[in-house]
Amino acid sequence: MKNNDFMTITSLICEPSRAKILWSLLDGRAHTASELALASDLSASSTSNHLSRMLNGKILKVDVQGRHRYFSFASAEVAYVVESLASLADTPPSELDQTPKTGVRFCRTCYDHLADYVGVALTDTMVRKGYLIPADKKYSVTEAGWDWFSKLEISKAVFTKSRRPLTRQCLDWSERRPHLSGHLGGVFMKRTLEMDWFRRVDASRKLLITSRGRKAVHDLLGIDIDRNP
Repeated sequence: MKNNDFMTITSLICEPSRAKILWSLLDGRAHTASELALASDLSASSTSNHLSRMLNGKILKVDVQGRHRYFSFASAEVAYVVESLASLADTPPSELDQTPKTGVRFCRTCYDHLADYVGVALTDTMVRKGYLIPADKKYSVTEAGWDWFSKLEISKAVFTKSRRPLTRQCLDWSERRPHLSGHLGGVFMKRTLEMDWFRRVDASRKLLITSRGRKAVHDLLGIDIDRNP
């Protein structure tokens, strides 16, 4: 990558108003310009201008359905960059640790995978049980791990032809420890939503864990999660 290309990309991502738009898109869903303007507290014209620049810079993509245009990240890589930048916030880890695990700090989406206290707890347990092995900013999935994922109807064969990285260690901005992302992380969260372990909260990245989810997490991983802050 040329130096000028790098400066162009960083300027697109780090401009304050565009950063607000990108943060809003970390819920993993596509949004209209009006929704992004409202979430980012920007005028319609300003939002349109910023979206146009990010489309041209291949930071975002747009899908057209009828009269509506839906904006989302051009790739998972963009989402990882935005989340990684958030982890550089200067709040000391000790201060974070003393903050109650509530709202999006308890369980939320990070683009298309689980994050925060619950996401990190699930990942840590998978590592401790030998299902995942951390190395080189990713995770290797062991045979025992694939056996465990098969209980959720997640098959290794699904990923054989995927161009997307199978796993990543995504540094959680609030917990300051990694959670599972990558293609497997995305499929895992999608499957837990289908099984009603978690439920989305409208206009938020927050997830609620259901009674079914608490039981499943306890039965399959031995984790007790008994509250929804």
